[in-house]
Amino acid sequence: QPPPPSIGDASASVGGRVDGLDEKIAKLEAELRVHKEKIKSSKGAAKQYAQKRAMDVLKRKRMYESQRDQLAAQQFNIESTAFAIETAQDTVTTVAAMKGAQSALKMQMKKINIDQVDDLADDMADLMEDMNEINEAMGRNYATPDDIDEADLEAELEALGDELEDEAISGATPSYLQESSPTPAVPTHSPNAEHEADDKFDLPVAPMRS
Repeated sequence: QPPPPSIGDASASVGGRVDGLDEKIAKLEAELRVHKEKIKSSKGAAKQYAQKRAMDVLKRKRMYESQRDQLAAQQFNIESTAFAIETAQDTVTTVAAMKGAQSALKMQMKKINIDQVDDLADDMADLMEDMNEINEAMGRNYATPDDIDEADLEAELEALGDELEDEAISGATPSYLQESSPTPAVPTHSPNAEHEADDKFDLPVAPMRS
């Protein structure tokens, strides 16, 4: 006894019949347009004959359309059934995979001691806390005196800001940039300039005291 056709074979068979009916309907529609043109251009008996032919074509077209709609509904039901079968197969595969994963997870969990994991986590937390204390100690600034008042520093900083603002308005040099004592002026002529002037006018040079 031959095996029954598969759901895919049934869908393909019905789909082929639907395609064949669509081709027949398309040919009848083309023929119907020809008869309509003849009806418009003919008169008398010729027009009546064209109308009779057009009615026959229209009846066959309606019949094929009805058959096509029925087959299309059958094909839809077949495809819905095929989709349901595939979904069930996927579900079976998924359940089997989850069972295998569950067994593997149980075997791996037997190798893990929860108490040891807790102890490890606690030890890591203690180590990280110790490292934070070490880093804080290593980053401490030993050059800063402990008796510095933060309020005094803030007041001095605010006063410095006011001074900078006033000096920026007046254009004066900030006090912290001014030199403690004025520097001597740089001479613009050589020390022998006066003697050179005397020589120019043929005047005797005054003796210098020792």
